[in-house]
Amino acid sequence: MKLIKELYAYREMIFSLVKRDLKGRYKGSVLGFLWTFINPLLQLLVYTFVFSTVMRMGIEDYYLFLFVALVPWIFFSTSVSGGASCIWAQQDMVKKIYFPREVLPIAFVTSQFVNMLLSFLVIFAVLIFSGRTLNPLALLCLPVIMLVEYLLALGVAMISSAATVYIRDLEYILGIVTMAWQFLSPVMYSVDQVPEEIKSIFYMNPMTPVIIAYRDVLYEGKVPELATLLHAVGVGVGLLIIGTLLFGKLKKHFAEEM
Repeated sequence: MKLIKELYAYREMIFSLVKRDLKGRYKGSVLGFLWTFINPLLQLLVYTFVFSTVMRMGIEDYYLFLFVALVPWIFFSTSVSGGASCIWAQQDMVKKIYFPREVLPIAFVTSQFVNMLLSFLVIFAVLIFSGRTLNPLALLCLPVIMLVEYLLALGVAMISSAATVYIRDLEYILGIVTMAWQFLSPVMYSVDQVPEEIKSIFYMNPMTPVIIAYRDVLYEGKVPELATLLHAVGVGVGLLIIGTLLFGKLKKHFAEEM
């Protein structure tokens, strides 16, 4: 409760950092903020070509199947790999000013989350253009799924950002880890294609229930199963608690390590 009150007191700082990150992300580029939409669309074109033309997946409307999972995955992977350096990147601030260090990963993940929300405008446009029927009841579950993914991304970012202060190589290792993690998550393929003998291990991946829930709502047009939602909520909250506790232990010596 003390941490929550302190973070609330520094909410203006969080908003300011989020605003600065969103404004400065594509500063100086010709297309500017349009890259928020262009980047996932370009990735969609590449993956769709590979997995529907070269390596045929045999999934109806594969571009939709992929797109509704790819945008949330980009948010998660960016929060993990990019979030690893969010403390180190603000080392001057950390050394000179007192504020709850949790502000930095929260601001970074929140800016990525806002970016994902803007990308969802493209998802809905593609869904409507394709003629897919959106289930209003299922759409009510979407904010819950997004919140769960936010908590999950924040929990992992807390861990990665704190650990990177002590182990600088972790920033580069996480780039490889997130790439492998993508192929171990049902982003480009269906859970049904996973062999039965390893499904129990596969479901230990915290992103698996989140991606399944997104697909249920946006691709299948149905309300996610309660078991899927509860699994996602449990994993998201659990990782956030672990990340917060670990961050609290490690933040005491941030300034000394920089």
